[in-house]
Amino acid sequence: MKGFVLGLLVGVLLLSGGVYYYFASGMAPAAASDAPMPMEKKIAGLSLKAHIDQANVPAPPIPANEENYDAGAKLYKDNCAGCHGLPDQAAPMIADKMYPHAPLLFKGKGVTDDPPQESYWKAANGIRLTGMPGFKGVLTDTQLWQMALLVANADKLPDSAKKLLAPDPIPASPLMQMPDVAPVRGTASKK
Repeated sequence: MKGFVLGLLVGVLLLSGGVYYYFASGMAPAAASDAPMPMEKKIAGLSLKAHIDQANVPAPPIPANEENYDAGAKLYKDNCAGCHGLPDQAAPMIADKMYPHAPLLFKGKGVTDDPPQESYWKAANGIRLTGMPGFKGVLTDTQLWQMALLVANADKLPDSAKKLLAPDPIPASPLMQMPDVAPVRGTASKK
């Protein structure tokens, strides 16, 4: 029995030392462009799902209506579109430079199959080690719900919300505009 316990202890110490060496030696991926560690996606996904399930977020306290979709569209465009994109637009340059890549919420199915409670939790709390910040304390609870309802219903938004999510027109470059200057008048020389 003593040999078994000693062998188990040595095994645990060797495993712990190996894991420490893996991280301390720089062998573990650290750059956003590095391939993920073995099981990284699975473990992170399990943890995220467990946290959201434990939070037991209640149903949205506001209705899924045009007024809230429009408010959510304005908030989304100001706070989220830089990473998660806009409908019918190319992905933002930063989206695939993050690890994990920022999901494009208006491409394909997006998060329309997620309940709004899940999107609310993610927007309120953020997601560790992803670049996704938490907006609790930055946005009000109502604003967080408006954005959650918007993305949960992205496939059935009214035209008013779609219009608010359209990209802003690119302003003309100041170099291309003519200055507002009065013409220079020449002076005639007197003889």
